[in-house]
Amino acid sequence: MKTAVLIPCYNEELSIEKVVKDFKKELPEAEIYVYDNNSKDKTAEIAEKAGAIVRHEYNQGKGNVVRRMFREVEADIYVMVDGDDTYPAEEVHKLIQPVAKGQADMVIGDRLSNGTYKKENKRMFHDFGNGLVKRAINKLFRSDLRDIMTGYRVFNKIFVKNMPVLSPGFEIETEMSLYALDKRFLIKEIPITYRDRKSGSFSKLNTVSDGIKVVKKIISMYKDYKPRKFFFLIALIFIILGLIVGIPVIVEYFKIRYIHKLPSAVLATGLVTLGIIIAQCGVILDTIVKQHRESFENRLLRYESMERLNRK
Repeated sequence: MKTAVLIPCYNEELSIEKVVKDFKKELPEAEIYVYDNNSKDKTAEIAEKAGAIVRHEYNQGKGNVVRRMFREVEADIYVMVDGDDTYPAEEVHKLIQPVAKGQADMVIGDRLSNGTYKKENKRMFHDFGNGLVKRAINKLFRSDLRDIMTGYRVFNKIFVKNMPVLSPGFEIETEMSLYALDKRFLIKEIPITYRDRKSGSFSKLNTVSDGIKVVKKIISMYKDYKPRKFFFLIALIFIILGLIVGIPVIVEYFKIRYIHKLPSAVLATGLVTLGIIIAQCGVILDTIVKQHRESFENRLLRYESMERLNRK
């Protein structure tokens, strides 16, 4: 089976040579791709000298890089890893194994379970942010994932060639996890060792702005994937507000058979009506999502059939 190692990079001249050479040592027959994302240092030059296939993505953002990698690279097994040397190449074999055996469509390198990320990571609030995102997704999607935002993953071809990458930036890992959960791809998590960046190397992840983007991505994908629950919750809020405003009006009417609080009555009626309309939108969108899911399953079946024919 053909294996490709995909390394998205931006200003990683201090570590990229070691990352490329480590993966060439562990996977000598694999093709190592380094996708440079407008680096201002010698990342691309060093990667090429180390033996990687260097390509460029000029739209800034990790999500844009992943989109291009998934479109351009042809393989049976895809290993995606960051170029900062925080993930050990020697552990790649245990991540590849479930995909190679057909036991998983996506394998996640779990940094959190064994405590190495908490011990090694020096960036404030990152561990807190990872935990918050993990709890939110597991609650919303009734899952039990341990590491949502790791950059060390292995995919099969079916996953890579059928995932529409929409995120432009660092929220791409969250999008992958949510997409796999919604489309019921087989996910397996394997604990890995995490090590901090080399001295002089800096993370491109902004704790606040990228954290906000991740939260917005979770809300957006929850709306897209589970619209009935999403819009029912909003509808419930409007209906409750309408009842809070309207109950005194109703009580007044039953007492004196007359309404003095006409503005409150109009507001309550409007809030409840708006809530009902929003709930109806949720029902309609839920039907559309189910049809889309059926269409995706049929497309996946056609893709798998074509892949089997190609292998013959």
